[in-house]
Amino acid sequence: MILSMQRFLFLLILCLATIAQARQDPDVVKRVVEDFLHVQTRGLPGQASFTVGMIDSHNNLAPCPALEAFLPAGGRPWGRISVGVRCQLEGGWSLYVPAQVKVMGDYFVTAKPLARGQAIAAGDLARRKGDLAQLPSGIVTEESQAIGKTLSISVQSGQILRSDILRAPFVVQQGQSVRVVSRGKGFQVAAEGKALNNAAVGQVAQVRTASGQTLSGIAKADGTVEVGH
Repeated sequence: MILSMQRFLFLLILCLATIAQARQDPDVVKRVVEDFLHVQTRGLPGQASFTVGMIDSHNNLAPCPALEAFLPAGGRPWGRISVGVRCQLEGGWSLYVPAQVKVMGDYFVTAKPLARGQAIAAGDLARRKGDLAQLPSGIVTEESQAIGKTLSISVQSGQILRSDILRAPFVVQQGQSVRVVSRGKGFQVAAEGKALNNAAVGQVAQVRTASGQTLSGIAKADGTVEVGH
């Protein structure tokens, strides 16, 4: 009887060990997430680093040799996120792993109060350093993203600059005389006209020619309006 009980306990321990071995190794999942984030954070503005949260070592997931990491729809490797990991085998499983991505880098704030419509110069900017992932989206991280542009609102000193409050300067202004250039295969025609609207580089400008014809074209950096065919 004692021998039978010992054999039963041995078989029970062996069975439990087998079940434990059948669980998905959390270290493997973590490595998949880390490899994924290494790739996803390349090219971010600044120095990126990340930490990956714990994966349940007592999970009931079957071991999978074909794991794939992914971000949820609309997700990006920025701040506190959840990284999905799926087993690509038929009837596979998926789980989400918490992670935090930090991006230490430079950003720019206003060095003094600036008025709406004011063109930004280098002296209007002050450089700061911090975790970009904790700041609003669209922040200015390079001087060239702001210099020469105008503000759509008035701002106080020390305000973080964002791309959504910056406007490219108009190269074509309503009422001014502009040169209209029409290009096609093997020909180019130029005419003078009057701008009917304001337009920055790349925006559509409407021009009324001396004959009264209204043309639409693309504003160029030199102030001309190009009409294509």
